[in-house]
Amino acid sequence: MGKRRLALCAGVLAVTAFGPAACAAYAADGGGVSAVPATSAPGGDIALRVTGCDAREAIAQSPALVSDARLTPGDDGDGLTGDGRVRSTLTAGTYTVTVACDGTEHKGTVEVVRNPTPAAGAEPSAHPSPVAPVNAGAGGAARDLAGGPERHGPGTAQTVVALALAGTAALTVHRTARRQARRGRRTG
Repeated sequence: MGKRRLALCAGVLAVTAFGPAACAAYAADGGGVSAVPATSAPGGDIALRVTGCDAREAIAQSPALVSDARLTPGDDGDGLTGDGRVRSTLTAGTYTVTVACDGTEHKGTVEVVRNPTPAAGAEPSAHPSPVAPVNAGAGGAARDLAGGPERHGPGTAQTVVALALAGTAALTVHRTARRQARRGRRTG
């Protein structure tokens, strides 16, 4: 009976401790607008992506864009994607991109930077080679892979699961140590 009670208490403790964090983590990954590249020069093209949107189509609006960008389901099925062009007359700064989807407003930013003008008499530097992905093999898949959002490290959901597993492991080690300590006191 004691083992069942301990297991039940540990389960209730785990749900109480990690339940709200898991819900918050799920909500944090709920969606947003990203631009690739996140920093663009005036007149540059950007790829927009919104996640957390179940609609078949949405419109991205921003004072930084020449016109509203139409977003449609991406090839990977993860959100809506579309292309936009940054106004050539913009001054440097950070501009908000807004997507209205399913009655919810998703927001992101794009930073516009002016290209620095070279000093008098300086020669322009050459771009490193190659400038764009080469359409070699895989039917030009390199261009699609290069334009996707960069992902760094685990997401919020993976972090919460790792913390839950670490807590369970610590509880197990503690219980085992206590059990061995009790056995040691009885025999000595």
